[in-house]
Amino acid sequence: MPGAPAGRRAGGAAGAILAEGKQCGAAILGPGGAGAEGNGGGGGGEHRPRPLCVCVRGAPNGARGPRLTPELGCGVLRGPSVTVFLSTLTPKFYFALTVTSSFISGLIFVFEWWHFRKYGTSFIEQVSVSHLRPLIGGVENSPPAPAAFSVGENEANRQNMPECKVWRNPLNLFRGAEYSRYTWVTGKEPLTYYDMNLSAQDHQNFFTCDTDALRPSDTVMQKAWRERNPQARIKAAYQALELNNDCATAYVLLAEEEATTIVDAEKYFKQALKAGEMIYRKSQNCHSQSPQHEAQLRRDTNVLVYVKRRLAMCARKLGRIREAVKMMRDLMKEFPLLSMLNIHENLLEALLELQAYADVQAVLAKYDDISLPKSAAICYTAALLKARAVSERFSPETASKRGLSTAEINAVEAIHRAVEFNPHVPKYLLEMKSLVLPPEHILKRGDSEAVAYAFFHLQHWKRIEGALNLLHCTWEGTFRMIPYPLEKGHLFYPYPSCTETADRELLPTFHEVSVYPQKELPFFIHFTAGLCSFSAMLALLTHQFPELMVIFAKAVLRVIWPVSAPSVLASG
Repeated sequence: MPGAPAGRRAGGAAGAILAEGKQCGAAILGPGGAGAEGNGGGGGGEHRPRPLCVCVRGAPNGARGPRLTPELGCGVLRGPSVTVFLSTLTPKFYFALTVTSSFISGLIFVFEWWHFRKYGTSFIEQVSVSHLRPLIGGVENSPPAPAAFSVGENEANRQNMPECKVWRNPLNLFRGAEYSRYTWVTGKEPLTYYDMNLSAQDHQNFFTCDTDALRPSDTVMQKAWRERNPQARIKAAYQALELNNDCATAYVLLAEEEATTIVDAEKYFKQALKAGEMIYRKSQNCHSQSPQHEAQLRRDTNVLVYVKRRLAMCARKLGRIREAVKMMRDLMKEFPLLSMLNIHENLLEALLELQAYADVQAVLAKYDDISLPKSAAICYTAALLKARAVSERFSPETASKRGLSTAEINAVEAIHRAVEFNPHVPKYLLEMKSLVLPPEHILKRGDSEAVAYAFFHLQHWKRIEGALNLLHCTWEGTFRMIPYPLEKGHLFYPYPSCTETADRELLPTFHEVSVYPQKELPFFIHFTAGLCSFSAMLALLTHQFPELMVIFAKAVLRVIWPVSAPSVLASG
């Protein structure tokens, strides 16, 4: 029959394939492993579990020979490609692999470290939380709604709420005569955009009111305070003076930004004082006529207080310290309700320069009260006065032998109190960190306040013999008394956690912001550092012992991807 030879050929091919499959199965199972060719055959044959086998299927069209595929339940076979791939790898490949891995992980580690030092967070962690968590179904924690306290609860909870309010620096420098000169010499900008923007808002609040539209010169100045370009502000001030030669706010702007010396600034402020006093007297006579006139009186009062204060600061900078002290005292008597301007801090610094320590103590007795917002100037000045009484004869060796006297204990407690309020100050006073020009705004208990205090008061600590030595010996003991992790304070409310972010906005980028408490390094910095070190070690070992490392790498890969019957794979 015509179909018989074809049938016999097909049957012969099938038999050959089955025979080859049995040989492959015998090679995999080993001796004694082919006893069960079926569940029912073999008479009283012992039942054995199904062997791990290789099913030999027909080759696809165009292919030669059978194709080995793992049967269901025989997952140990991965095919010949793994063994062939491993056998072709050379020591150079492993060396290049480890060097590349070490280099890439090192780059990631450096970037992670830079990002943490600059922003205080891990970049990988930040990206994971911001982008990956929503993709995998995570829910971001929404900030809790602000609690509404009653009048009685407000005072009780005030100490438990961290305060991150930004305050105007009471001893801020002059832009034209001091900040600009620093920029001319160093080429660096000492003020940040955020800080200058806050100053622009302050100027608009202090020097403008609703009735400015009635006076052309004040209308021009209202626009001038909103200008970003300093030259445009100065030009607008001159335009206002052309419209009204007695425009006090125009003289204020010129004194702050155009004057390149303190002497020139003082001349502008004297002209502003003359114009401001005249306008203030007019506003006093008609302030009760309407709410608009009351707003104008508040504005004119702000201008007058600002000008007198800056004139006192000019006198202090020019060496006329007693005159400056008298002007500050008169200003505090004339406007006692403006204590939020912290004029007493200017007075404290001037009295310390005069070494009038009894007067300093009198000012502290009035303003170092628990109901008032504290400041580094108050806390550290109180510590300085108590340290002055014992610092000259203080010796750590003598104190450790005989113990501390009552006066020394009071001085140490005052230092601990000051350090708890602002822990950043001692490193600047002890010159462990370099100073920069203080910003125009400060954050109480933050690094910006520490910079501002140390910039003006370091000389007063140096003048008292032994004061810095006493500070050096005792300031770190503060942290042993503060509960960790700062869930509550010792003498003050807990240290706020928002200071770092605000200080980075207030201080220039070339300044290394002091952070308290020190943050632990994120996990990904440790991980990338470990990965970089491990890869570098493998690269070094591969370079020194190439053959041994190749054997080790192949052994590890075989553990990860186990391959059975290598002889069959090699033959296939």
